Amino acid sequence: MITSRIARLVLPAALALSLAGCEDPTKDKPKATVSAAAPAQAQAAAPTGPAEALPLDAAASTIGFVGSKVTGKHEGKFEKISGSITLAGGKAEGGKLSIEADTASVKSDAEKLDGHLKSPDFFDVEKFPKATFTSSQIKAGGENGATHTITGELDLHGVKKTITFPATIAEGADAVSGNAEFVINRKDFGIVYPGKQDDLIRDDVLLKLSLKAPRKQG
Repeated sequence: MITSRIARLVLPAALALSLAGCEDPTKDKPKATVSAAAPAQAQAAAPTGPAEALPLDAAASTIGFVGSKVTGKHEGKFEKISGSITLAGGKAEGGKLSIEADTASVKSDAEKLDGHLKSPDFFDVEKFPKATFTSSQIKAGGENGATHTITGELDLHGVKKTITFPATIAEGADAVSGNAEFVINRKDFGIVYPGKQDDLIRDDVLLKLSLKAPRKQG
């Protein structure tokens, strides 16, 4: 009887401590605006000047994500990526960003998780071998001090959506670099696996982009 009463007191307290210790990694991060995919729109206020297409340096660029559940979080990335940044008149504003990730190259911080991420529960890599993003607009200014705001089509898990997110882009003499961290809801893209009943997976996922494209010299 006493043991039962102690258990009723201790177990809720232990659960509360467990939940309190697992902070949501998407907390305080900007959420991407997500809407139905739409036809590409003309760039707004595009600068004049020649277009400059710069292939991404895949070795110096990363496309990562952070997912979480009740008991913890996992970080991951795609190890095979490609794409380009196109400047207009030397500026990102009015330019274009294109990214492609090989979903079978997904790698997480837990080796046992990698196979599950490739399965139909998550990325379903056999059915959807590529994830792509193509911008339709890059404009100056953005929330939380970002230098730019990017809008475009994200094709993930066979679902196409228009998303808008803030980014920080630097147009250097030797290279163009861009960084962005923003939140999407995985269920918007048909990834609905709930996780275990006592360890549910959160719907929101943090995407982390760090991109670099060298500029031709001479």
